[in-house]
Amino acid sequence: MHIATPPAPCPPSTAHLDLPFFDDAHRTLARGLVPWAAAQDVDETDDRAACREWVRRLGADGWLRYCVPAAHGGALPALDSRALVLLRETLAYHSPLADFAFAMQGLGSGAITLAGSPAQQAHYLQGVASGQLIAAFALSEPEAGSDVGAMRTTALPAAGGAYTLDGSKTWISNGGIADFYCVFAKTEPDGGTRGISAFIVDATAKGLDTSRHIHVMAPHPLATLAFTGCEVPSSALLGELNGGFKLAMRTLDIFRASVAAAALGMARRALAEAVHHARQRRMFGQSLADFQLTQARIGEMAALVDSAALLTYRAAWLRDEGEKRGGTRVTAEAAMAKMTATENAQRVIDMALQLHGGRGVEVGSKVESLYRDIRSLRIYEGATEVQQLIIGKAALQTP
Repeated sequence: MHIATPPAPCPPSTAHLDLPFFDDAHRTLARGLVPWAAAQDVDETDDRAACREWVRRLGADGWLRYCVPAAHGGALPALDSRALVLLRETLAYHSPLADFAFAMQGLGSGAITLAGSPAQQAHYLQGVASGQLIAAFALSEPEAGSDVGAMRTTALPAAGGAYTLDGSKTWISNGGIADFYCVFAKTEPDGGTRGISAFIVDATAKGLDTSRHIHVMAPHPLATLAFTGCEVPSSALLGELNGGFKLAMRTLDIFRASVAAAALGMARRALAEAVHHARQRRMFGQSLADFQLTQARIGEMAALVDSAALLTYRAAWLRDEGEKRGGTRVTAEAAMAKMTATENAQRVIDMALQLHGGRGVEVGSKVESLYRDIRSLRIYEGATEVQQLIIGKAALQTP
């Protein structure tokens, strides 16, 4: 059976590009990506094969160049949150799996961009930008998701300056298909978040087992990584010793707003599907769109989409502007965007499915697949409840 993303009822609007959050480089990027994304037809029956194919296409046509800085084959001088947001929003509108493939290239290599040695950057980033290397970010563990300091995976000194990794990571995106993993482990087992360091572990490393795949409601390549006496050289240390927690948080700050953008793209697609269906569906001698209840519901959906968009674009803009001033953190703003966009998208997609009636739950319909795709975004890279805590603490600290 061939499963491909159904064509969109209409291309996504680009009216938001005129907002002051974006400059001409962002507008050119988005307007070039829209027709490219609409023209792709990837068989997504096998999520792992499909992700490899999406990485190949995104790399071949230059879109992965936005995941790395220009010095290493990138499209822009530095990682640009607004570019990432526009890419993820557009890709998610057409195929959440395409968005996933793109996002993991950025997240999986982000720590190398931020803190990698010149040798590490030269070795890995060019391959990420071209699609020749698939990246992964390995932070979560069975008992350490939101509570990063509770991780149990250790990286202890071995002979010759090497490190030996033991433990496990789970819910790892691109697990089993990645060429390398940015792995966070305890170098000071009793040090809490201050005892975590980051390492680059190649998929071929002896003692690394990625064979335990995880199957979820919206198929994506996920796996549990098992490290058993996995020895890596001293050159695999990424960034400062015991500086892994701050590095992980800096990486997530960049990409948290882009998670919001992925949700935004899915919500925009659900709204487009709802509008199209309401115009076409005939009942009681008129179209579904003629009913005031339908108009009110679509109006609510549109407002939810736009409110999420404004918070998402603000977070990305603030992060990029902050980088110009030495790297101001935008943790609370990114949390607001991530929380609002994912929660709003869940509501919008649910309303779109309801408007479709029985057709909405038919396997193969776009709103049915969106209903499954959106659910995980409210959990990964910080569940909604974690975002609420981040926002609340920031509000309480404000003078």
